[in-house]
Amino acid sequence: MSLSPQDQNLRNWLLEQSERHGHAVVTVPEDAEGAGYAFSVGAWRRFGVAEAVVLGLPPEMAEVLIRMYVTRAGAGERFVPGKLYFDFFDGVPVTFERVFKGFYTEFLGSAFLLHPKGDFAAVQIVIPTTDGHWPWQESAPAGFGDWQLLLTESGRPESWNPGVSGP
Repeated sequence: MSLSPQDQNLRNWLLEQSERHGHAVVTVPEDAEGAGYAFSVGAWRRFGVAEAVVLGLPPEMAEVLIRMYVTRAGAGERFVPGKLYFDFFDGVPVTFERVFKGFYTEFLGSAFLLHPKGDFAAVQIVIPTTDGHWPWQESAPAGFGDWQLLLTESGRPESWNPGVSGP
């Protein structure tokens, strides 16, 4: 794999962070295309657990959430898509969805520096509004579904049925 000096430096940093902390967190700021987001790189390599991506949270909160996920998953805890988890943020549930591979390049691009073939698993950590509305619900604020885009092929939950077997 022939990398530019900038990509080689990033790859070295990702590897160093992965060895030291079990993963690195890459943050991407909000832009004209959409909300800011953050994702892990190295969890798959280090622990064999899915990389995680979270959209629309402030970078500091996204980093804390991803670090908690990787720590717990790396210790053996498994997270079921569609199940609510109330112990990441006080009183605010989160759930998980599998990321469609078609989104990997756009939302997990730096991970390809460690996995050039894209042969890693990824999950999205999804968070409701403070009022408890999920991005796919009609009751969600206007634009929330675009702000926290669901990274499935359909753009809707695919690992569960909303309101039936998941939130």
